[in-house]
This record gives sequence, C-alpha cells and structure tokens, in this order.
Amino acid sequence: MSSNNYTAVENAIRSILKNNSYDDGSIAPVLVRLAWHASGTYDPRSPCPGGSNGATMRYAPESTDGANAGLEHARAFLEPIKKQFPWISYADLWTLAGVVAIEAMGGPKVRWTPGMSFNTIRSSGRQDYDPSTSRIKFAKIIPPNGRLPDAAQGQKHIRDVFYRMGFDDREIVALLGAHTIGRCHANRSGFEGPWTYTPTRFSNQYYVLLLKTSWDKKFLANGNMQYKDPEDELMMLPADIALILDPKFRTFVELYAKDKDTFYRDFSSAFSKLLELGVKRNQNKL
Repeated sequence: MSSNNYTAVENAIRSILKNNSYDDGSIAPVLVRLAWHASGTYDPRSPCPGGSNGATMRYAPESTDGANAGLEHARAFLEPIKKQFPWISYADLWTLAGVVAIEAMGGPKVRWTPGMSFNTIRSSGRQDYDPSTSRIKFAKIIPPNGRLPDAAQGQKHIRDVFYRMGFDDREIVALLGAHTIGRCHANRSGFEGPWTYTPTRFSNQYYVLLLKTSWDKKFLANGNMQYKDPEDELMMLPADIALILDPKFRTFVELYAKDKDTFYRDFSSAFSKLLELGVKRNQNKL
C-alpha cells in the first residue's frame, strides 16, 4: 500500500469510525456491509458480472436495490475522505473501508490489493465506472437487483448465491460470520435487532450464540419472521438458523464457535476473495 499513501487513507477511515449519533456509537459495521454488498453482486456467467469493480452502487438499479437500503449512509460517511484523497477510486475506498473497519473492531487483518488511481500509469484493478466516458454500455456494467443474499431464505438459496460467486461451504459459513457485528433495521432490511451482545466488536460470538441459545420464532409488525433469544434482546435471521439446520454448514459453525483463530484465518481469506470479485488486474480502463 505504498503508492499514493494508502496508509493516510486508512488513518482517515479510522478517524471517523466512532460516531455517537449512529448505531451503537460506530459506523464500522455499516462500512463492512458496504464493502460486502459492493462485491457480492458478482456473477461470472453474466455479460454484466458485477463485483467490486466500478463502484456501481452509485447508480440505479443497484443503488435502489432493497438489499442495499441504508448503504447511502455508509457512502455519505466516506464522501469527505474521497474529497480529501481524490486520487483513490470509490471502488478502492469502499472495499478498503471494510477492511479497516474489521481490523479496528478487533477482527483479523484482511489482505487488500489496491486498484488504479488517477496517478497510475497503467490502468488495472478496481476502477470507477463513469457512464459519460466508458466504452462499455450502462446495461452491461450495472448489475441487476436480486443477486445479493436474501436473509429470509434457507440453505438452498444460500448455496445458490455463494456457489455462483465461487465459494464453498466452509467459506460461506466464514463469510456469514460477519453477522457477529452490526444490527438489522426494520425500515431497511425488514428485520430488527443485533445478532450479538457486542455489535461493534468482531469475534466468534455469532457462532457460539447460534449453537447455545434457544431460538424461537418472532413475527414483526411488517409480517417478516425472524428468531429471538429468550430475553428478546438478540435476533437471528432465517438464513442464520439455516447454518445450524444444515449438517454440512453446522460442522463449520461448531468449528468456529470453539476455535476463534481458525475463524479469523478463514474469514480473512474469504473476505479478501470476496473483495476481488469482478476485479480484472492489468486490464484496460472501463
């Protein structure tokens, strides 16, 4: 990260993570969600592959995808940093912010490779899509809605989404460990509450709670069903419960619940892989 002083960008990101006016006093979880959702649209079978390249969430229909509700706040939080460091692409800034946020919350260091900037001679890696100058048609670069995971679905849907992106069962369970941080909002995802008691600290608590807590169904006023603990302080989504209902998924839930170091190693590898989806190294500019 020597080129263009990415360390300075990292420090700037760290400086804004504490925010007493946002969820639980930190914007770190929503920055992780931004990096995740910006990358998780990848479909290698499509002429519009998606992924983190292009920072296409700035445009509809991706910006208006219901799965991305609330991420306009994450993008806005990072806008002053973009203005401070105009040479960094949005695509790099969003993904780097997720990496910095994870580590700042006590999570593992995630390998992150920068893409292009305005000062690079050779165009490669993550670039920002500009419809006014791109040779690629708009319809072939903005991914359609419906590619991100649906939290109300079960094992088959989870595998369909993640297998499409090239992840196996172990990587799937590791990536869903990101639910150890943050919370849901009924006016965004349609669900409500935190997964863990420490939503701004990265840990393996998510897996421990999945296994050791008695989860009962809870129906929200909007008609959605989620799960609650006996005290109704925490929640799990149907997609979370699917991890302990499916024998293959459950094997890795049990592994990560008892071995935090293994979880951290596997999550770091899988999240780094996620952030590279759709990125073509040493290619021509979009």
